[in-house]
Amino acid sequence: MSLDAVITGASTGIGRSAVKVLVGHGWRVFAGVRKVADAESLRQEFGEAVEPLLFDVTDIAAVHRAADETRVKLGGRTLKGLVNNAGLAIGGPLAHQPIDQIRRAFEVNALGAVTVSQAFIPLLGADSSLTGGPGRIVNISSVAGRIAAPFLGDYAMSKHALEAFSDSLRRELMFYGIDVIVIGPGSIVTPIWDKAEATDDSAYADTDYGPVLKRFKAAFVKRGRQGLPVERLGETIHLALTAAKPRARYVVLRNRLVNWTLPLLLPKRVLDRVIARALGLTRRV
Repeated sequence: MSLDAVITGASTGIGRSAVKVLVGHGWRVFAGVRKVADAESLRQEFGEAVEPLLFDVTDIAAVHRAADETRVKLGGRTLKGLVNNAGLAIGGPLAHQPIDQIRRAFEVNALGAVTVSQAFIPLLGADSSLTGGPGRIVNISSVAGRIAAPFLGDYAMSKHALEAFSDSLRRELMFYGIDVIVIGPGSIVTPIWDKAEATDDSAYADTDYGPVLKRFKAAFVKRGRQGLPVERLGETIHLALTAAKPRARYVVLRNRLVNWTLPLLLPKRVLDRVIARALGLTRRV
Protein backbone atom coordinates (compact mmCIF):
# COMPACT_ATOMS: atom_id res chain seq x y z
CA MET A 1 0.00 0.00 0.00
CA SER A 2 1.30 3.41 -0.96
CA LEU A 3 1.64 5.90 1.92
CA ASP A 4 1.61 9.48 0.73
CA ALA A 5 1.18 12.64 2.81
CA VAL A 6 1.27 16.38 2.28
CA ILE A 7 2.86 18.50 5.03
CA THR A 8 2.73 22.30 4.96
CA GLY A 9 5.37 24.44 6.65
CA ALA A 10 7.89 21.65 6.09
CA SER A 11 11.06 23.74 5.89
CA THR A 12 11.95 23.77 9.62
CA GLY A 13 10.73 22.84 13.09
CA ILE A 14 7.67 20.67 13.53
CA GLY A 15 7.06 20.32 9.80
CA ARG A 16 10.57 19.14 8.98
CA SER A 17 10.52 16.75 11.94
CA ALA A 18 7.26 15.28 10.64
CA VAL A 19 8.89 14.80 7.22
CA LYS A 20 11.79 12.96 8.83
CA VAL A 21 9.57 10.69 10.90
CA LEU A 22 7.19 9.81 8.07
CA VAL A 23 10.01 9.14 5.62
CA GLY A 24 11.58 6.91 8.27
CA HIS A 25 8.35 4.93 8.39
CA GLY A 26 8.28 4.46 4.63
CA TRP A 27 6.03 7.32 3.56
CA ARG A 28 6.47 9.54 0.54
CA VAL A 29 6.03 13.15 1.62
CA PHE A 30 4.89 16.08 -0.48
CA ALA A 31 6.56 18.87 1.47
CA GLY A 32 5.02 22.31 1.24
CA VAL A 33 7.61 25.11 1.38
CA ARG A 34 7.79 28.72 0.20
CA LYS A 35 11.42 28.91 -0.91
CA VAL A 36 13.39 27.02 -3.55
CA ALA A 37 16.34 26.78 -1.14
CA ASP A 38 14.16 24.93 1.38
CA ALA A 39 12.94 22.54 -1.31
CA GLU A 40 16.53 21.78 -2.30
CA SER A 41 17.52 21.27 1.34
CA LEU A 42 14.74 18.71 1.83
CA ARG A 43 15.63 16.81 -1.33
CA GLN A 44 19.30 16.79 -0.32
CA GLU A 45 18.49 15.33 3.11
CA PHE A 46 15.70 12.90 2.23
CA GLY A 47 16.20 12.16 -1.45
CA GLU A 48 13.36 10.90 -3.63
CA ALA A 49 11.17 10.15 -0.61
CA VAL A 50 10.32 13.87 -0.58
CA GLU A 51 8.48 15.72 -3.32
CA PRO A 52 8.71 19.47 -2.58
CA LEU A 53 5.69 21.64 -3.35
CA LEU A 54 6.32 25.37 -3.68
CA PHE A 55 3.41 27.42 -2.34
CA ASP A 56 2.31 29.84 0.35
CA VAL A 57 -0.83 28.71 2.20
CA THR A 58 -2.35 32.18 1.71
CA ASP A 59 -2.00 31.98 -2.09
CA ILE A 60 -5.15 30.18 -3.25
CA ALA A 61 -4.02 29.73 -6.84
CA ALA A 62 -0.62 28.35 -5.80
CA VAL A 63 -2.24 25.93 -3.35
CA HIS A 64 -4.52 24.54 -6.04
CA ARG A 65 -1.60 24.21 -8.45
CA ALA A 66 0.20 22.17 -5.77
CA ALA A 67 -2.88 19.96 -5.38
CA ASP A 68 -3.01 19.41 -9.15
CA GLU A 69 0.70 18.52 -9.17
CA THR A 70 0.15 16.07 -6.33
CA ARG A 71 -2.83 14.48 -8.11
CA VAL A 72 -0.65 13.72 -11.15
CA LYS A 73 2.07 12.15 -9.02
CA LEU A 74 -0.43 10.03 -7.07
CA GLY A 75 -1.37 8.35 -10.35
CA GLY A 76 -5.05 7.82 -9.59
CA ARG A 77 -4.60 6.84 -5.93
CA THR A 78 -5.85 8.64 -2.86
CA LEU A 79 -3.68 10.73 -0.56
CA LYS A 80 -3.35 9.16 2.91
CA GLY A 81 -2.53 12.25 4.93
CA LEU A 82 -2.65 16.03 4.96
CA VAL A 83 -0.83 17.80 7.79
CA ASN A 84 -1.74 21.47 8.12
CA ASN A 85 1.31 22.67 10.01
CA ALA A 86 2.18 26.07 8.50
CA GLY A 87 1.73 28.80 11.09
CA LEU A 88 3.11 31.93 12.68
CA ALA A 89 2.94 33.89 15.92
CA ILE A 90 3.49 37.63 16.05
CA GLY A 91 2.16 38.71 19.46
CA GLY A 92 1.70 41.98 21.27
CA PRO A 93 -0.86 43.69 23.52
CA LEU A 94 -4.22 43.58 21.76
CA ALA A 95 -5.05 47.14 22.80
CA HIS A 96 -2.20 48.33 20.57
CA GLN A 97 -1.36 45.59 18.06
CA PRO A 98 -1.92 46.62 14.41
CA ILE A 99 -4.99 45.00 12.89
CA ASP A 100 -2.95 43.97 9.85
CA GLN A 101 -0.77 41.78 12.09
CA ILE A 102 -3.81 40.12 13.65
CA ARG A 103 -5.33 39.59 10.22
CA ARG A 104 -2.09 37.99 9.03
CA ALA A 105 -2.21 35.48 11.89
CA PHE A 106 -5.73 34.44 10.87
CA GLU A 107 -4.81 34.27 7.19
CA VAL A 108 -1.94 31.85 7.84
CA ASN A 109 -3.02 29.85 10.89
CA ALA A 110 -6.74 29.47 10.21
CA LEU A 111 -7.66 30.42 6.65
CA GLY A 112 -4.45 28.86 5.33
CA ALA A 113 -5.54 25.51 6.74
CA VAL A 114 -9.00 25.97 5.22
CA THR A 115 -7.51 26.83 1.82
CA VAL A 116 -5.18 23.84 1.79
CA SER A 117 -7.85 21.45 3.07
CA GLN A 118 -10.33 22.51 0.39
CA ALA A 119 -7.73 21.93 -2.31
CA PHE A 120 -6.69 18.47 -1.09
CA ILE A 121 -9.98 17.01 0.21
CA PRO A 122 -10.79 15.51 -3.21
CA LEU A 123 -7.46 13.66 -3.15
CA LEU A 124 -8.14 12.38 0.38
CA GLY A 125 -11.16 10.44 -0.86
CA ALA A 126 -13.93 12.87 -1.74
CA ASP A 127 -13.20 12.20 -5.43
CA SER A 128 -14.74 8.79 -6.04
CA SER A 129 -12.71 8.29 -9.22
CA LEU A 130 -9.57 7.66 -7.15
CA THR A 131 -8.59 4.22 -5.88
CA GLY A 132 -7.66 3.49 -2.27
CA GLY A 133 -9.24 4.20 1.07
CA PRO A 134 -9.89 7.64 2.52
CA GLY A 135 -7.09 9.61 4.16
CA ARG A 136 -6.82 11.83 7.23
CA ILE A 137 -6.26 15.50 7.94
CA VAL A 138 -4.07 16.44 10.90
CA ASN A 139 -4.28 20.07 11.98
CA ILE A 140 -1.46 21.37 14.16
CA SER A 141 -3.07 23.63 16.73
CA SER A 142 -1.57 24.54 20.11
CA VAL A 143 -2.30 24.61 23.81
CA ALA A 144 -3.24 28.19 22.88
CA GLY A 145 -6.11 26.71 20.89
CA ARG A 146 -7.86 26.16 24.22
CA ILE A 147 -5.98 28.36 26.72
CA ALA A 148 -5.31 31.96 25.68
CA ALA A 149 -2.29 33.69 27.17
CA PRO A 150 -1.87 37.47 27.29
CA PHE A 151 0.27 39.07 24.58
CA LEU A 152 -0.35 36.13 22.24
CA GLY A 153 -3.95 36.98 21.45
CA ASP A 154 -3.52 36.96 17.67
CA TYR A 155 -2.06 33.46 17.83
CA ALA A 156 -4.60 32.16 20.35
CA MET A 157 -7.56 33.56 18.43
CA SER A 158 -6.39 32.01 15.17
CA LYS A 159 -5.75 28.65 16.84
CA HIS A 160 -9.18 28.72 18.52
CA ALA A 161 -10.57 29.24 15.00
CA LEU A 162 -8.50 26.30 13.72
CA GLU A 163 -9.96 24.08 16.46
CA ALA A 164 -13.52 25.06 15.51
CA PHE A 165 -12.74 24.47 11.84
CA SER A 166 -11.37 21.03 12.70
CA ASP A 167 -14.47 19.99 14.66
CA SER A 168 -16.89 21.20 11.98
CA LEU A 169 -14.85 19.68 9.16
CA ARG A 170 -14.49 16.32 10.93
CA ARG A 171 -18.26 16.04 11.25
CA GLU A 172 -18.82 17.03 7.63
CA LEU A 173 -16.17 14.66 6.23
CA MET A 174 -17.63 11.63 8.00
CA PHE A 175 -19.69 11.50 4.78
CA TYR A 176 -16.51 10.43 2.93
CA GLY A 177 -14.80 8.51 5.74
CA ILE A 178 -12.08 11.19 5.94
CA ASP A 179 -11.01 11.82 9.54
CA VAL A 180 -9.80 15.14 10.98
CA ILE A 181 -7.49 15.11 14.00
CA VAL A 182 -6.07 18.00 16.03
CA ILE A 183 -2.66 17.99 17.71
CA GLY A 184 -2.18 20.68 20.36
CA PRO A 185 1.48 21.01 21.34
CA GLY A 186 2.81 23.06 24.20
CA SER A 187 6.40 24.28 24.21
CA ILE A 188 8.48 22.41 21.64
CA VAL A 189 12.19 23.01 21.07
CA THR A 190 12.44 24.50 17.56
CA PRO A 191 14.14 27.55 15.98
CA ILE A 192 10.94 29.53 16.63
CA TRP A 193 12.29 30.58 20.04
CA ASP A 194 15.32 32.27 18.46
CA LYS A 195 12.92 34.14 16.19
CA ALA A 196 10.73 35.08 19.15
CA GLU A 197 13.70 36.41 21.09
CA ALA A 198 14.77 38.52 18.13
CA THR A 199 11.31 40.02 17.59
CA ASP A 200 11.27 43.80 17.77
CA ASP A 201 8.79 44.89 20.46
CA SER A 202 9.92 48.51 20.52
CA ALA A 203 6.53 49.65 19.20
CA TYR A 204 5.09 48.85 22.62
CA ALA A 205 7.97 50.10 24.77
CA ASP A 206 6.28 53.41 25.57
CA THR A 207 2.89 51.87 26.35
CA ASP A 208 1.80 50.84 29.83
CA TYR A 209 2.54 47.24 28.82
CA GLY A 210 6.21 47.85 27.96
CA PRO A 211 7.84 46.50 31.16
CA VAL A 212 5.33 43.65 31.54
CA LEU A 213 5.78 42.57 27.94
CA LYS A 214 9.54 42.46 28.40
CA ARG A 215 9.18 40.12 31.42
CA PHE A 216 6.63 37.97 29.61
CA LYS A 217 8.84 37.57 26.56
CA ALA A 218 11.87 36.53 28.61
CA ALA A 219 9.85 33.93 30.54
CA PHE A 220 8.08 32.74 27.38
CA VAL A 221 11.31 32.17 25.45
CA LYS A 222 13.00 30.46 28.42
CA ARG A 223 10.10 28.05 28.85
CA GLY A 224 9.99 27.36 25.13
CA ARG A 225 13.63 26.34 25.08
CA GLN A 226 12.91 23.89 27.89
CA GLY A 227 10.10 22.23 25.97
CA LEU A 228 9.81 18.77 24.49
CA PRO A 229 12.09 17.66 21.64
CA VAL A 230 10.53 18.29 18.25
CA GLU A 231 10.73 14.58 17.40
CA ARG A 232 7.86 13.98 19.82
CA LEU A 233 5.61 15.98 17.52
CA GLY A 234 6.74 14.05 14.48
CA GLU A 235 5.92 10.75 16.18
CA THR A 236 2.53 12.05 17.33
CA ILE A 237 1.71 13.13 13.78
CA HIS A 238 2.61 9.63 12.56
CA LEU A 239 0.40 8.13 15.27
CA ALA A 240 -2.52 10.36 14.29
CA LEU A 241 -2.17 9.27 10.66
CA THR A 242 -1.88 5.54 11.38
CA ALA A 243 -3.70 4.63 14.61
CA ALA A 244 -6.63 2.26 14.08
CA LYS A 245 -8.80 4.40 16.37
CA PRO A 246 -7.15 7.81 16.65
CA ARG A 247 -8.24 10.37 19.20
CA ALA A 248 -9.94 13.50 17.93
CA ARG A 249 -7.28 15.56 19.73
CA TYR A 250 -3.78 14.89 21.06
CA VAL A 251 -1.98 17.11 23.59
CA VAL A 252 1.82 17.06 23.59
CA LEU A 253 3.55 19.04 26.36
CA ARG A 254 5.60 18.81 29.53
CA ASN A 255 3.91 18.83 32.94
CA ARG A 256 0.42 18.19 31.65
CA LEU A 257 -1.21 18.69 35.05
CA VAL A 258 0.08 22.25 35.54
CA ASN A 259 0.13 23.38 31.92
CA TRP A 260 -3.11 21.81 30.71
CA THR A 261 -5.40 20.02 33.16
CA LEU A 262 -5.51 22.60 35.96
CA PRO A 263 -5.87 25.68 33.72
CA LEU A 264 -8.87 24.03 32.05
CA LEU A 265 -10.43 23.06 35.40
CA LEU A 266 -9.92 26.37 37.18
CA PRO A 267 -12.67 29.01 36.93
CA LYS A 268 -11.57 31.61 34.40
CA ARG A 269 -11.49 34.41 36.99
CA VAL A 270 -9.18 32.36 39.18
CA LEU A 271 -6.88 31.64 36.25
CA ASP A 272 -6.96 35.36 35.40
CA ARG A 273 -5.63 36.19 38.86
CA VAL A 274 -2.92 33.53 38.70
CA ILE A 275 -1.65 34.91 35.39
CA ALA A 276 -1.94 38.52 36.57
CA ARG A 277 0.17 37.85 39.67
CA ALA A 278 2.78 35.95 37.67
CA LEU A 279 3.22 38.74 35.11
CA GLY A 280 2.53 41.82 37.18
CA LEU A 281 -0.75 42.56 35.44
CA THR A 282 -2.61 43.43 38.62
CA ARG A 283 -4.66 46.59 38.43
CA ARG A 284 -2.77 49.83 38.91
CA VAL A 285 -3.88 52.01 41.84
